[in-house]
Amino acid sequence: MDSFDRGEQLRQLHELRKQTTKNKVEEAIKRLTKSSKAINFNSVAKEAGVSKATLYNHPELKERIDFLRNQQQKAFVDSRIKRDENNQNAVIASLKRRIEKLEKKNKKLEQENKRLHEKENEKLTDYFMKI
Repeated sequence: MDSFDRGEQLRQLHELRKQTTKNKVEEAIKRLTKSSKAINFNSVAKEAGVSKATLYNHPELKERIDFLRNQQQKAFVDSRIKRDENNQNAVIASLKRRIEKLEKKNKKLEQENKRLHEKENEKLTDYFMKI
């Protein structure tokens, strides 16, 4: 009869459970990615049916979730920047149109002012010529 090594048996069992947890987490990440949901420790733990502590205690899982979370945040920020740039471009275009309109109005008013000033000078000149 073979000798039973309890320590080896426990190590194998621990390794099997560890691999099962990794597989559950990887599947959870795939599902979250497929459904375009946020990837963070809470969502992955809930989807995989494991505790957050488990995720933090496995360095490779922790790194993977951190990486994916940061990647999603960067993509979100990039899309937001793009949207903000589009909004800024629309505002800039609107302001340029308004400036053009105001410049035309200002030019007309300056011409009108000049015409009225000349007319007033003519009246003053006529008035002083009569005196």
